[in-house]
Amino acid sequence: MRRYDFFAGWKVSWLVVFLATPGLSLLAAERGTKMEKVAYGGWPNCIRLSNDTVELIATTDVGPRVIRYGFVGKENEFFEDSEQMGKTNSEEWLAFGGHRLWLAPEAKPRSYHPDSKPVRADRKGNTLRLIQPLETDNGVQKEITITLASSGSHVTLVHKLINHNLWDIEVAPWTLTVMAPEGKAIFPQEPYSPHPDIPDFPGQVIDKRFYLSVRNLVLWSYTNLQDPRWVFTSKYIILQQDPKATKPQKIGMSNQQNWGAYLRGGHLFVKKNVFQEGATYPDHGCTFETFTNAAMLELEGLGPLTELPPGGSVDYREDWYLLDGVKADNTDESIDENVLPKVESVMK
Repeated sequence: MRRYDFFAGWKVSWLVVFLATPGLSLLAAERGTKMEKVAYGGWPNCIRLSNDTVELIATTDVGPRVIRYGFVGKENEFFEDSEQMGKTNSEEWLAFGGHRLWLAPEAKPRSYHPDSKPVRADRKGNTLRLIQPLETDNGVQKEITITLASSGSHVTLVHKLINHNLWDIEVAPWTLTVMAPEGKAIFPQEPYSPHPDIPDFPGQVIDKRFYLSVRNLVLWSYTNLQDPRWVFTSKYIILQQDPKATKPQKIGMSNQQNWGAYLRGGHLFVKKNVFQEGATYPDHGCTFETFTNAAMLELEGLGPLTELPPGGSVDYREDWYLLDGVKADNTDESIDENVLPKVESVMK
């Protein structure tokens, strides 16, 4: 009896040690994530990361690029250009669709180097690292490191720009996630506060810092705020993707709430980054931008402008989540009730 108690206790102790040891716990967690080579969209050498909830497909014949992200067995949340899928070795830049890494501020040809040649793929556990050949138009090399959680929809992406020039360059990482049509982008505005001299009710104490502005809202030459695809509520900025609308629209913002979302067919895609106080961002201070045309809508994230010496690099991280069963109309009340709790559940 005493011997039985000894071994029972040993088993419990060993289990506690196993769960408390970071390396062993990570190994156990990674068992829920699968990584395999697949053909997709006409490219024979793609890599699929999946768990019981979502799947993600990255290309290696072109890139670095994530061409698919969605619930297992369901449609792609990302846009795919059917006329360009499967093409390689193009001398011209091709959009393809999916998620890509660019250089900001936008310039041509610097930002538009064709990413249609093979990339190196390093695999370790539940992490995939895509390494692009040097871009000859700008002397920059791009990498994307992708980690899929062992369960749920969480994807972590670390984007890297490396300066291979013999001189300093100023650059910012710029990620463009191209969403499938007929959804809507949702961005939070900064929290409301009354004018410091005009309170909402007698005796209200208001922080004097609210004499100053709290956000940048950046417009392009083709931005038309009368376009019906735009909806501005007191708490949110909304942009509807409309396949019948022929003119493009774009807006940028300094988003200190650290998230943007895309709602389509009951699925809510959430993209998270981190605003860095005091940093200088491109495009007059943008950390998020959104662009749409008749084919798709882009959720764009930006890192700070960085001076890179020869051999220097800069990293930019963002996190993705995909949530099901979400419906909301274009009102504060509906978004507060149906979208915001979902976002807050993954922002913790």
